[in-house]
Amino acid sequence: MIRKMKKEDKDIFIRMTEMFYASEAVLHPIPERYHRDAFDEIMRSNVYLGGYLFAFEGKPAGYAITAKSYSHEAGGITLWVDELFVLEEYRSKGIGSEFFNYLKATMDPSIARVRLEVESDNHRAIRFYRKIGFTELEYNQMYVDK
Repeated sequence: MIRKMKKEDKDIFIRMTEMFYASEAVLHPIPERYHRDAFDEIMRSNVYLGGYLFAFEGKPAGYAITAKSYSHEAGGITLWVDELFVLEEYRSKGIGSEFFNYLKATMDPSIARVRLEVESDNHRAIRFYRKIGFTELEYNQMYVDK
């Protein structure tokens, strides 16, 4: 089951995001307050972040965060799947496919592109994303923190 996060999901969200940021799926851990700040932003509005909780047989199984930006190149709003995490014991049970089907069914029709990032050595995730229709962009991403 996929559903939007609720205020009472804060502890579950923080526990899972801490697990995600301690995993090999990301480049480095983040400060603990970032987890709380993200949850607070998800609860504040749907302008910047959307939060989704995954359940399997009634138990929390993972989460996703989406973010929006405008892409001139894509011709409109881009919905970023900023984070997607499924607990190890629930992987390969169709939760990722269920999430993307949920997004497709509930997504605002003004969304021009869905985009995500994946570590180049996360072959399992790459195979899954390709299987459901994602293709690679030929960009190297760069950033600078304030």
